[in-house]
Amino acid sequence: MKILFITDNFPPEVNAPATRTIEHCKEWIKQGAEVTILTCTPNFPHGRVYDGYRNKLYQCEMMEGIKVIRVWSYISANTGFMKRILDYVSFSFMAFWVGLFQKQDIIVATSPQFFTTWTAWGISKIKRTPWIFELRDIWPESIKTVGAMKESKVLDILEKIELGLYRSSDKVIAVTDAFKANLIDRGIDAEKIDVVTNGSNMALFSPREKDKVLLETLGLENKFIIGYLGTHGMAHSLDFIMHAIEKISDNEIHFLFVGDGAMKKTVVAIAKELSLKNVTFLDPISKDKMPQYLSIIDVSLAPLKREDNFKTVIPSKIFESSAMGKPTLLGVEGEAKSIIDTYHAGACYIPEDEKDFITKVKLLKTDIKYYNDCVKGCALLAQNYDRKKLALKMLAILKKTI
Repeated sequence: MKILFITDNFPPEVNAPATRTIEHCKEWIKQGAEVTILTCTPNFPHGRVYDGYRNKLYQCEMMEGIKVIRVWSYISANTGFMKRILDYVSFSFMAFWVGLFQKQDIIVATSPQFFTTWTAWGISKIKRTPWIFELRDIWPESIKTVGAMKESKVLDILEKIELGLYRSSDKVIAVTDAFKANLIDRGIDAEKIDVVTNGSNMALFSPREKDKVLLETLGLENKFIIGYLGTHGMAHSLDFIMHAIEKISDNEIHFLFVGDGAMKKTVVAIAKELSLKNVTFLDPISKDKMPQYLSIIDVSLAPLKREDNFKTVIPSKIFESSAMGKPTLLGVEGEAKSIIDTYHAGACYIPEDEKDFITKVKLLKTDIKYYNDCVKGCALLAQNYDRKKLALKMLAILKKTI
């Protein structure tokens, strides 16, 4: 089976869409599939081309058995609505023309930005090839949620196109049950929607001793470390976290933030303004170094803004931290909260509720039995959300769709 996978995020980028895609593709190749990735020059999140790459019209490389085709696009940092739209549309346009000349039995296009699915739809119509909409986020609704765009006729038009794409696809693969419910409520046939959640890479992430050298390097020995590893974006409510940290007087509690994104400079500025002494900010790290950094934390922080739309989201860091035996401090309601509560794999606070946030921080630090029970819950959660099993589940769906 020949799979053409269209995505604007792929390694060496290290965000959640890039990670999910390459880990799935590696499993598919083991099962005999031929996979071609159609993507852009790596540049997320700063809009700067990574070392070793150029923003050329066309370039091709092999990566762990995967054929990776990169096309030119207008490159923009992950800030500014109109520039990002131009970024997305230019990639979609270029990917369409290159995709026409690829051989495939099926096409997969992944959101959150859904212009990749426009490309898949166009190629599918011309080449009469089935295509799958992998739904990672309800876009464009999510851009309204984070305040990047207000109610407008343009948004109404985009939402109509969105619904049209769901209907025209041969299959929708959503990453949460809540996304499936959302589509059904909006008139999409339930029979054409399958769910393949995010999961844990059990080969990469597993329980281990704390990296003492890293702890010493960072000067965090004997600290209870709450870590946030990931994108510092508009949706993540990290400004709230900074203000809440100011109210924590326990000097043994330290917060570690690793990554970058649209809100990084703002969040760092808030920390400086508040003169926070119990916060460390680090630059992004490669995926293979994440276990080393996760090893030194005691709790993984996973916050989002308090918006109804985010009740459908399951942060992927839940699965990675659980595989490492690290309980999650979750500031998300809905399906994500249900998972953490079901497995008792952490503590959930009301999003953007300062008092509840501080209470749950203290609970995880001071209640040893509660914490150890969470560690046990993490192991079961990770086992049940093994990404290898999920990749095989998705491959079976692709085969049935051809």
